[in-house]
Amino acid sequence: MGEKSRRKRTTSKSRQERAASWPRRKKRALFISSIAVLLLVAGITYLSLGDQEKRLYAYTSEDVVHGQPIHAVHEMRPGPRIPFLPRNEPQPNIEVPDNVYDFGRVGASAILKRRFVARNTGDAPLAISRAYTTCGCTTAHLTARVIPPGKTAEVTLTFDTGFHDTRGKRVQRGLIIENNDPRYPKAEIWVRAAVGWS
Repeated sequence: MGEKSRRKRTTSKSRQERAASWPRRKKRALFISSIAVLLLVAGITYLSLGDQEKRLYAYTSEDVVHGQPIHAVHEMRPGPRIPFLPRNEPQPNIEVPDNVYDFGRVGASAILKRRFVARNTGDAPLAISRAYTTCGCTTAHLTARVIPPGKTAEVTLTFDTGFHDTRGKRVQRGLIIENNDPRYPKAEIWVRAAVGWS
């Protein structure tokens, strides 16, 4: 009789312990499920935004304007007045997707090139009055001075790491595009690099 009643008490105790721990296990399972759902939603959102961004910035050779080109150098003198349009008329809208690029670790005498785009998503022609770089080691070439609505200009930025002694330094160089978009009259493009010793 003692053995049976001990077993019965142990079984009853185990059931009681399991019953007592059930709310904790339920809470833990609910917490883990909630985290999984949040991660799933975040992943789907990230992927859909990535696809949207790719569609937004995709362009073809027919979209690129080849008009009067601009060769930008380091020139800090004031430029011509920006030809803004009257406020009650349609306006241009400059967009420079991915306007920062990091070359990573580079050699001390490397000549680095990177292509960017400047797009007019507005309703009036985008007029670039001036473009200049922030340092003599950097130049840029723009395929057009005027970008019609819905069109794109390609911008090729060249950075010469050997122009100055920048060995062992992390550097940043830029291109400033002065234009007639009233919201963003000075669009910027930047490149970065960690210049090595050789």
